[in-house]
Amino acid sequence: MLIVDEAHRLVEKSGLYRNLGENQIREVIQAARVNVFFADESQLVTWRDIGSLENIRATSVASGAAVKELELSAQFRCAGSTDYLDWLDWTLGLGGNSSASLKNSEYDLRLFDSPSEMRDFIVTQNAHNNKSRLLAGYCWDWQSKKDSSRDDIVFPEFDFSMKWNLTSDGSEWMISSKSVNEIGCIHTCQGLEGDYFGVIIGPDLEVVDGRLRGNPLNRSKHDKSLQGFKNAFEANPAAALDRADRLIRNTYRTLLTRGMLGTGIYCTNPDVAAFFRQRI
Repeated sequence: MLIVDEAHRLVEKSGLYRNLGENQIREVIQAARVNVFFADESQLVTWRDIGSLENIRATSVASGAAVKELELSAQFRCAGSTDYLDWLDWTLGLGGNSSASLKNSEYDLRLFDSPSEMRDFIVTQNAHNNKSRLLAGYCWDWQSKKDSSRDDIVFPEFDFSMKWNLTSDGSEWMISSKSVNEIGCIHTCQGLEGDYFGVIIGPDLEVVDGRLRGNPLNRSKHDKSLQGFKNAFEANPAAALDRADRLIRNTYRTLLTRGMLGTGIYCTNPDVAAFFRQRI
């Protein structure tokens, strides 16, 4: 038996140059008599991810494997607050429940008008047990990678200036005592949890026709998660924009579900802030 967690992150080609193998879903199915895929389509966050339910089903059938599907309806993420998860999915347009209410939820959700206020809140929470961090959408270039004297995410009007993580703490970002002073992204936090996370929602999330929509053109040029979008856009602009939109909303769904006790939100786009405030 082969059990694959985070199966939504399987890719077509592996290796440093993405030139090895044929299809990781097919390789998994061929490797064992019984295969168990734990897949969550709301966590498809990069252009390379192929682990959709449709792909797993189709590849299984093509490989002659019998398919049995089960749904995990209970979970421990976000302190097991189904109300918060239903509300978040509804807000992001990823399903959920429009009648979900935060009034009866013990989950601590806060919307901040200033990134500095949110940072101070996270630093205070982190002082208890070093389990709170800051996150952001990948909308700012990683300038500190080559020049450590520079900060990456800067809001002069709020006296806010911080670096992306990985520069000094590397993979120890979630346990290093100093890393509360750095900001993580989707590439370093997926699969991790802590007590409180503050999330900066960047300009890659907009309000269009009364709903939230991802804008890939407002992502940093250093972001590799949407690599492949430009070629797809040239071939089919509408389809490429729809796929990128979903990946961006999935990304924020992942960022906004890292906190076990609570989540803070700061939106750079006033329309998005107003949208969240109205939904709250």
